[in-house]
Amino acid sequence: MTTSYKTKLPGFVTEHWSEMDENPQHFCVQQWQLRKLVDLVFQTEELQVDEEKYEKYLGLGKYLGFGRGYSWERYLTGLFLCTYRTDGRPRWTRILVYVGRGAGKSGLIAWWALCLISPYNKVEDYNVDIGAFNEEQALRPVIDVRKALNKHEAKMKKFFKWTLECITGKQNGGELKGYANNSKGLDGLRPGIIMLDEIHAYENNATIEVFKSALGKHPEPRQAFFTTEGYVQDGPLDDMVKLANKELSECDNSTDSLWYLCKLDKEDEAHDEDLWHKANPSLIHKPELMDTLRAQYRDWKNAPGHNLDFICKRMNIKKSRMELAVTTREKLMATAKELPEDMDGWDCTIGIDFSKVTDWTAINIHFRDGEKRYDINHAWICSQSSDLWRLKCPYREWEKMGLVTMVDAPEISPEILTDYISKAAQRYNVKAVAIDDYRYALLARHLEGISFSKEQKNLHMVRPSDIMRTVPIVDRCFAMELFHWGEHPTLRWATNNTSLVPSKKSVLAKSGEMLNGNFLYGKVEPHARKTDPFMALVASMVIESEIEDPYPEIDMMDMVMSF
Repeated sequence: MTTSYKTKLPGFVTEHWSEMDENPQHFCVQQWQLRKLVDLVFQTEELQVDEEKYEKYLGLGKYLGFGRGYSWERYLTGLFLCTYRTDGRPRWTRILVYVGRGAGKSGLIAWWALCLISPYNKVEDYNVDIGAFNEEQALRPVIDVRKALNKHEAKMKKFFKWTLECITGKQNGGELKGYANNSKGLDGLRPGIIMLDEIHAYENNATIEVFKSALGKHPEPRQAFFTTEGYVQDGPLDDMVKLANKELSECDNSTDSLWYLCKLDKEDEAHDEDLWHKANPSLIHKPELMDTLRAQYRDWKNAPGHNLDFICKRMNIKKSRMELAVTTREKLMATAKELPEDMDGWDCTIGIDFSKVTDWTAINIHFRDGEKRYDINHAWICSQSSDLWRLKCPYREWEKMGLVTMVDAPEISPEILTDYISKAAQRYNVKAVAIDDYRYALLARHLEGISFSKEQKNLHMVRPSDIMRTVPIVDRCFAMELFHWGEHPTLRWATNNTSLVPSKKSVLAKSGEMLNGNFLYGKVEPHARKTDPFMALVASMVIESEIEDPYPEIDMMDMVMSF
């Protein structure tokens, strides 16, 4: 049966759909849903496709080094910039380009920006305002366009004029500028189109609304959003993707939004590289990028928590804080290797962690022999804790095993901890003690009483930046199965209760810059699932350089960086 169309399907549509038919495994569910929706629009609506403008826009791509672009880029360019209702209004006024890192979002932004301030766009004063979370992202497309104009200056100066801050189309008067999240003067915008890059970084709609509220002062107002997946939970991107999935699944042809979502349909598909194309429509044209993804996949498979960017930003699979596991179950169970029988006299460090002395407290004694790590961990539980009833762990069994001690008192007193450390110091050579800097004041005097203090340089206050530097080392110890904990269900339970939390800002970042790849540790659940034993281990590892290394030729930072 032949399908009847009110508007003939243009070549940029049939071409892209032919690619989908040839390699259906390369396209996710949302891609097929969008195809169905676009097909329905052309079947039921009378549209005007400006084929001449489309060809002119493609011709501009060669000046940016894109040639005629990829099939998916031509598809979106034709639909979003060249398809109109019969009254001359754009059929689609909003687009979300949600593709994996490396697909070429910045290049597409630059291309469309050049098109819309070119003589081929007849709308006067059609300003293109590009926004992003930081200045580098916001200015990147502007810089790319300016470089292209400089390269072809003899020809381009007839149609454009440009400075470091602004590029202007001489014929239509449109200006191209970039604005960072904290830029001043956003209220004075008069855009024809707003293009916001990497919207996954926004935690709320405040800046986005400022850009959107400036629209409507010129004909053909458009909104274009470009992004990979990110770590912000319940932010504007989540809301947009939720709406996209609703309209796509319902094939709602009343929408004026083009939802171009590229992602794996499920996380398990990450193990089949042929399916990586679902998240990155440019991948088939980029063999070097495929090599990069293969290397990142190996890292992710070996240590999924620390290498989360592969699954989140490359494959566009959303990861919540609860899903950022410290390690896999297999690697966690591998910690059950026995400790040496006689460790008397060994150098060690000690870490202390607690959220409240009326709840849980833990101490970890940490040893290092070459790359192998050995840990003795003990926890104290306040029997009068208001959260005790929430616990769903066999803490009474752990008490019988000697792994935890129940304290029948209003609090776990500092003397209990210092007594434990003093006894450890009689058996082992305790080089230093580490404690969270927020808890330091509570225990400082008591630790000084057993000869551990800042003045003696054997008491270290753990800060978030210390933990961020230690996370890769902990990851490597899990990945390479270097931990020896013996049969210690308490420590395994606490580790399983801990999540990796992407850090947004830290002393390691430049002012106002989003931090990529750095993590802290957080709680999966704040009351019933305790993390103190694991965090005591982390504290002890922050200062493990105090332990004399039997293999001094191994540089710890080189080892981390090579992992």
